[in-house]
Amino acid sequence: MCANDSVTFPGKNRSFDDIPNRELDHLIVDDRHGIIYCYVPKVACSNWKRIMIVLSESLLRDGVPQRDPLAIPRDLVHNSSMHFTFNKFWKRYGKFARHLMKVKLKKYTKFIFVRDPFVRLISAYRNKFELRNEDFYRRFAQVMLRRYANQPTPPASVDEAFDVGLHPSFSNFVQYLLDPQTEKEMPFNEHWRQVYRLCHPCQIQYDFVGHLESAEEDAEHLLRQLHVDNVVEFPTSHRNLTASSWESDWFSTVSAETRRELYKLYEPDFRLFGYDRPDSILNE
Repeated sequence: MCANDSVTFPGKNRSFDDIPNRELDHLIVDDRHGIIYCYVPKVACSNWKRIMIVLSESLLRDGVPQRDPLAIPRDLVHNSSMHFTFNKFWKRYGKFARHLMKVKLKKYTKFIFVRDPFVRLISAYRNKFELRNEDFYRRFAQVMLRRYANQPTPPASVDEAFDVGLHPSFSNFVQYLLDPQTEKEMPFNEHWRQVYRLCHPCQIQYDFVGHLESAEEDAEHLLRQLHVDNVVEFPTSHRNLTASSWESDWFSTVSAETRRELYKLYEPDFRLFGYDRPDSILNE
């Protein structure tokens, strides 16, 4: 797909050197095992980050490295100080940073997990706007309510909003994603930013692309390939998994034209990672 002219998207043809440091913050490096993982929010990234913490031995308990991924508290899993990422290289290595990144990209095993882009969006919406999340309420929900839900003065806190039964609808969320104003103000939040922008699949030759739809088999296969299956096991979890069979229900409030615009926005991810065009949703 990267060589295929029929798929175009911003940044597709740039070189690795052209990617700014701030866009390399999703690439977690484990020098101990020679692994690079690009994490994608809403694609089992909490569990993979837990595994990366166990493998890199960056969390000690009574002087002993934490061995059980599920025993790592949630706030630590997503704490950036627990992970050594590419965008931290320049602080540690100065002018050699880019050179070292390239050496590691050549030598290490690089992996990524992906999922159906529309299902990932539904999952992000459910997790950030249907649950009480003060940070996401203030940063995003208030904006959506003001712009698309006729709420010129939305409640000040998420609790007040939930008490009166107010949160942005899925359709408001889609409007927000398609509004040119959104990206003018700041790049998409990582929970809905396209995978090609988080992980640069045309500049980085991933050795392994796992799919959330077959996460357990893929994880088992990958850990064996990395020769760490004796060190750590992928935690299985079935809670709150957004099913792709729900897609048409979720999109029922979104017009066909809007769905097609949304598809265009995420089309590179569909095509790069082998997801079929969701015709049943786009042609309704």
